[in-house]
Amino acid sequence: MSARRVVPGEAARRVALDALVRIEANESYANLALSGALDRSDLDERDRGLVTELVYGTLRRRRACDYLVDRFLSSDPPAVARWALRLGAYQLHFTEIPDHAAVSATVAIVPDRLRGLVNAVLRKVSTTPVNWPDEPTRLSYPDWIVERLTADLGAAEATAMLEAMNVSPQVTTRADGYTQDLASQWVAGLVPAVPGDLVVDLCASPGGKTTALAGRGVRVIAGDVRPGRGRLVSRNVEKLGLAGLVLPIVADGTAAPIRPGVADHVLVDAPCSGLGVLRRRADARWRIEAVDVERLVVLQRRLLTAAIDLVRPGGTLTYSVCTVTRAETVEQADWLATQRPDLVPLHPPAPPWRPLGGGAMLLPQDADTDGMSIFRWSLPSVT
Repeated sequence: MSARRVVPGEAARRVALDALVRIEANESYANLALSGALDRSDLDERDRGLVTELVYGTLRRRRACDYLVDRFLSSDPPAVARWALRLGAYQLHFTEIPDHAAVSATVAIVPDRLRGLVNAVLRKVSTTPVNWPDEPTRLSYPDWIVERLTADLGAAEATAMLEAMNVSPQVTTRADGYTQDLASQWVAGLVPAVPGDLVVDLCASPGGKTTALAGRGVRVIAGDVRPGRGRLVSRNVEKLGLAGLVLPIVADGTAAPIRPGVADHVLVDAPCSGLGVLRRRADARWRIEAVDVERLVVLQRRLLTAAIDLVRPGGTLTYSVCTVTRAETVEQADWLATQRPDLVPLHPPAPPWRPLGGGAMLLPQDADTDGMSIFRWSLPSVT
């Protein structure tokens, strides 16, 4: 009996399908599951890049892909077939992979008993025009994200943002070799610290902004509430040779064991809904829920309240979040103004940042970066 012919690209798609099935079955984070799948493979760099694009792209476009295939299904297929159909639909509608290659290579990676189904459905997907039922399905986001961003930004800007976050991000690397999105690099650059100053970074993990500050000769106390995340900060600090400038601590940022008034500057890069980084975190749009925003608003206010006490007179407070919801940005700044009317807003940064209340925001479509918001205040000197 002759061996089955191997379809070009089959090995890469097999790794991609395995990763997608594992992500759902084990409720794994996409970056961790993908990293493990690639480590177990012997793929070359080109195929590893294809796997990464297929996994992240299929996860981002999951809702749209389900619509494309569900038109031709009478019942829900087994998980491996469902993910193979999503994977095939993604290639057919959202990549430049030839239709015949997308179909044949995807059919080849499913169990024999499912090949007829996957082949038939994908061939119909490849030839049938699409009439999207609504914008959330076309854009492939949960309804609430589209509705929230539309309400906060307006329909045109929200759609442009959501479209931009369906495109794989460019990798940007600092001069010291640390990989970090430009928006985060710019936030660190907007903390007005000079060499010798002491900055408290209350939510430091994984250490990108901490190491950017330390790289300027700034001393940093870098805190994170989770020991594992704290170790990640320490590893990045050591790797970049900045141990002499950074003191990593494991501490709850709402009650950090730091003497009041000790910091020249405090940075609160707060936990948030992360709606500005959905292009980078392919599965996050399906994990975060609308109710999480309100919970995070409470935590952000607790962090801001604690942060102010650490700032010396004449020092500054910087608040940043990788989201653009009004609840987590301008409404937080308005709330803080009622709590501490003595704080003086610093001038917003220049374009591509956009004015947002007394602060600024950066939308993904503005400069091909993550979405980010920033607010800065100074604490008046004692007279």
